[in-house]
Amino acid sequence: MLALNRLSVESYKETPKTPIIVILDNIRSAHNVGSAFRTSDAFLVQEIALCGITAQPPHREILKTAIGATKSVAWQHFENTQEAVAHYRAEGFQIAAIEQAEGSIALQNVSVQAQDKVAVVFGNEVKGVDQDIMNTVDFCIEIPQFGTKHSFNISVSMGIVLWSLAQKIRPDLIAQE
Repeated sequence: MLALNRLSVESYKETPKTPIIVILDNIRSAHNVGSAFRTSDAFLVQEIALCGITAQPPHREILKTAIGATKSVAWQHFENTQEAVAHYRAEGFQIAAIEQAEGSIALQNVSVQAQDKVAVVFGNEVKGVDQDIMNTVDFCIEIPQFGTKHSFNISVSMGIVLWSLAQKIRPDLIAQE
């Protein structure tokens, strides 16, 4: 049986992070926010930006779904998503919306390199990424889908997108055995 080799919260905080920021644009479900923390912990995401109406820890439903990841993953709240986008752009991050839109790039074709800095915006469960944000992003990523439905739950989208980006940005993590 394989050992899981999990980090303590203290070790996690000292471990170099993947230069990815998760920006949550007015997420309604605190369960989805908790999932964002848990998934971000798994990929050593640098930080989560909780924007607008997005719930903040220590909300009970976040804590239930995050299973302790609110203690390991750095986060901050922004009054609105535009403020978060401007903040991370000023820190040198490329801004990418996760959305189905004209001109979007299929996830498997996204061209990021090792140690690129990327902030990914995940939109509201009903309305998606706000159009004002869409007008300011550097590029838009679309997850290819082949069935009858036209969207994934945000927590599923985060898992798919963060795994794909982490492979490209932090190949050293993925290569570990």
